[in-house]
Amino acid sequence: MIYIHIPFCKQKCSYCNFHFSTSLNFKDEMLRAMKTEMLLRKDELQNRTLKSLYFGGGTPSILSVDEINSLIDEALRYFSFEKDIEITLEANPDDLDKSFLKQLAGTPVNRLSIGTQSFFEEDLKLMNRAHTASEAEGSIKRAQDFGFENLSIDLIYGSPTSNLEIWKENLNKTIALEVPHISSYALTVEPKTALENWILKGKVKSPKEEEQNREFYYLSDFLKDNGFEHYEVSNFAKPGFYSRHNSSYWKYQEYLGIGPSAHSYNGFDVRSWNVANNQQYIRKLNDNKLLAKEEEILSKEDQFNEMIMIGLRTIWGVDLRSLKNKFSDRLLEHFQTEIKTKIEEGILIIENDHLKIPEKHWFMADGIASDLFIV
Repeated sequence: MIYIHIPFCKQKCSYCNFHFSTSLNFKDEMLRAMKTEMLLRKDELQNRTLKSLYFGGGTPSILSVDEINSLIDEALRYFSFEKDIEITLEANPDDLDKSFLKQLAGTPVNRLSIGTQSFFEEDLKLMNRAHTASEAEGSIKRAQDFGFENLSIDLIYGSPTSNLEIWKENLNKTIALEVPHISSYALTVEPKTALENWILKGKVKSPKEEEQNREFYYLSDFLKDNGFEHYEVSNFAKPGFYSRHNSSYWKYQEYLGIGPSAHSYNGFDVRSWNVANNQQYIRKLNDNKLLAKEEEILSKEDQFNEMIMIGLRTIWGVDLRSLKNKFSDRLLEHFQTEIKTKIEEGILIIENDHLKIPEKHWFMADGIASDLFIV
């Protein structure tokens, strides 16, 4: 599968620390550089048939439909697509007008991930989102009108401008709109963001973990009551609408990341990432030269820890047979002692040779997993 990072946004959200630029001055050069990178790295993927192509960012919907299509065409020069390939475009509600959606419906893009975040103006203002609450709702309805049934929306809970009652209304609105996939995250305060600065200056209250905990479990129960499957800590889907792309990440499959700051993984022991600087990225690829990627060789301990961290966040859990086949008894010894204690505490369970966290403890999944790490 391929991930394409589009490093442009109209404006910076208050909570965001992803790599992007609000200037489109070098957009054409960037797109040429991405196509060059695809050419130069086409042999890195062992599987030449793609089951997923994902446009993330940044804001991919800031591109024209012709520009999006040209990147898809470039991928088709070097790879073949499975007949039912999932091609996802992350989009902001304010970009999804009738003209854009009409053109997009004529492309191979068949899944939209819409950055809704909230249907309430106060939340959106705090987050410094470019869209309004009415645009959030309208964009979903328009996308459905133009035939996009495979929709996902992002929702953020635990904002200081929100509370449980507002969160319930957000979820009721989502159900009414018949969206089949929801990715939902607690508002986190990342370093060097506007949100962190506002909190440090006392302009905004810090998110409360106990409130986020309460809203997370209401979210899970409510969506399951409405026919959703809670298949990863932050992801919910109606049957048949799991994100194929993200599920591949969670199953340790290889992927190729194109664009500045994009990450790649060989499916085994090498993770790499491109420079998070637009001008350096463009300059190098203009000379038809591969980027000097930063690279991490994953030790056996690293691989073990990643399998634990990722697996315990999902409905599938960690395949204990795979662990035993892949890792030495030395690594497993510490692990066995830790899981025995946590099973006795009810924090872990084993079902069909898969280690899982009971869903009532999912909010603390990362902390539970880290206790099992080999250090």
